[in-house]
Formats: sequence, C-alpha cells, structure tokens
Amino acid sequence: MQRSDFHYDLPEELIAQFPTGNRRDSRLLHLPAGDASPMDRLFVDLPSLLNPGDLLVFNDTRVMRARLFGAKESGGKVELLIERVLEPNRGLAHIRASKSPRAGSRILLEGGGVLEILGRQDDLFIISSGDVELPDLMRQAGHIPLPPYISRADQAIDEERYQTVYSRQEGAVAAPTAGLHFDQAMLARLDAMGIQRACVTLHVGAGTFRPVRVDRLEDHVMHSEYAEVSEAVCNQVRATRERGGRVVAVGTTSVRSLESASRNGAIEPFRGDTRLFITPGYRFRSVDALLTNFHLPESTLLMLVAAFSGYERIMAAYRHAVDQRYRFFSYGDAMFLERPEDS
Repeated sequence: MQRSDFHYDLPEELIAQFPTGNRRDSRLLHLPAGDASPMDRLFVDLPSLLNPGDLLVFNDTRVMRARLFGAKESGGKVELLIERVLEPNRGLAHIRASKSPRAGSRILLEGGGVLEILGRQDDLFIISSGDVELPDLMRQAGHIPLPPYISRADQAIDEERYQTVYSRQEGAVAAPTAGLHFDQAMLARLDAMGIQRACVTLHVGAGTFRPVRVDRLEDHVMHSEYAEVSEAVCNQVRATRERGGRVVAVGTTSVRSLESASRNGAIEPFRGDTRLFITPGYRFRSVDALLTNFHLPESTLLMLVAAFSGYERIMAAYRHAVDQRYRFFSYGDAMFLERPEDS
C-alpha cells in the first residue's frame, strides 16, 4: 500500500486544542465487529460495550516534563525535547537551534540548571546534567511537551489532563491518549461490572508524531520505543482467552506492547525496544478490541487501526467522524473498534 492511501481531509477547527471539561465528556464512535455502520455514542456508554470477564489493558507510562528552553553560552536560543533518560544524569534529546550545538558546549536553562552536550547518537544529542539528576532537572525547569498540532504553550491544566489517572512509570514524551478519557469513577464502575484490568508500559517517544516520508509502507523505518509486558500480564491475557473474554487494548501503545510480546505466536514476557510497524495484512495475536483516539492522516497509527478494523471500514469511519464534527487527536474524542470476525 501507499502512504497516500491513508490521507483524509481534516478541517483545522476539528483539532482539539484543549481537553473537555471532564475526562468522560468526550464522544465515542463505535465500529462494531460486523458490517454495521459506525454508531455515534458517548464515552460514558463504554461500559455497555464491555462484558464481565473482558480484560482492559492500559499503558501506565507517565509523561515527563520533557520540553526545556534555554540558551547557548553565546546567547543563541535553544529548545530541547528529552527523548529518553539513559542514566540518572545522562539522556538523549532532540535540539532545535539556529545552529546545532557542538560536543562540549553548554546550554543554560530557563528555570535554572545547565546541560552539557556530550555528542550525537543518530539524530539525537547525548546530554549530561552533571551533578543534578536529569529527572529532577526536568521537574524543576521542564514543560509538558504538548503535541505539535496543539498550537499553544502548555498551561496549568495540562499538568493534570495530559496524564492518565493511572500513570505510574515516568518516561514518555507523549501521553497514551486513549487513556485520558478515564477517571476514577469510570474505573470503579468497570471494576464493579467484573471488567478486569492490566497494565503494560510503553514510553511513547517523539517518533509517534514523525510523518511517514516514503511512498511505499514497506520502505518505512519505524521509530523505536521502550516497552514492558510482565509475566503477570501474560497470565491475565491467557486466562481471559480461556474463559472466553476479550482482550481490549486501551490505545495503540497497548496494542503494540501486547503484539510485540506475541511475535512468536503465544504471548510471553517482553522487555526492551520495539519497532513493531502494524499495517493492513497484519495478523493480530493478542488483541480483540481497541479503544483509541483519532490519528493523523498518513500516520503509522492510522495504518495500525486500518489493519485492525479493515482499511475501507476505518477510512469510511474517519469520513463519518469528520462529517459529524468529532474532535480529533490527543484531546479529542475516542473510537471503540471491535475486530472483524474474519480477521
């Protein structure tokens, strides 16, 4: 398939710039397993689409205050996005500046602190925070790294709303946005229904926003992200299947985690980097239903959901969402996708 096959026209005013008043206030587009047309629902209807014994799999990553602003010692302005913490005082970063800083140069941060450039690793810079631990420096001087399609600076509301209520493992530069719709009351309601819960970890990287630049999908090199799927989660998935329940992934990052752990056929513990690129024709091994937000045109995530629900069905659903004025992307509305019965 071609990248252009995944283009759709999206009016700019449908890109959500702020979260809804409450987490559960979003709309929900339901794409059933059969041939039924997309159904317009509300996110609060989600429990009616689940069954006792189903397993919801969440991504418990937590967004770092990974965007930092500063200046070179020569005075030139610099913007950094910390992609990954390697050691307590060392990490990898994207750097935006009029001229790339050289190894040995220092960046003086707004809000206090100094970073030293140690060198390069591929298209990233290796940085050192000296005697201060890098996570502490980010908490002191960093900003919530809102996605590039949100055309405003981060605000106090983003400190809470660009995190899931169940986030635990700090390390992401973007939120697993399907989980932003859940509040504690919704989780308690699902628990009371007998819906099971599990957590994987995938630290979402800036590559999630990187456009596909090649025409043929098979020529695309997928970005790398760190993921963990524990033995306990594997056991929960197996038990769910044995009792006839469904494994419901909350977000594409949960899909990629579970499917990375199932590459050999059966699910088994996984820890490490994944470059799993899911496109139409992929055979899913561990996921039966998917809750997800809407994704960018020609993006790897749109290709994943097209693989899950069928290309024609997902593109028709996106056209429906545009016509019905759904809100798109990180702070936007959600979709509930049931896997076609013949996939």
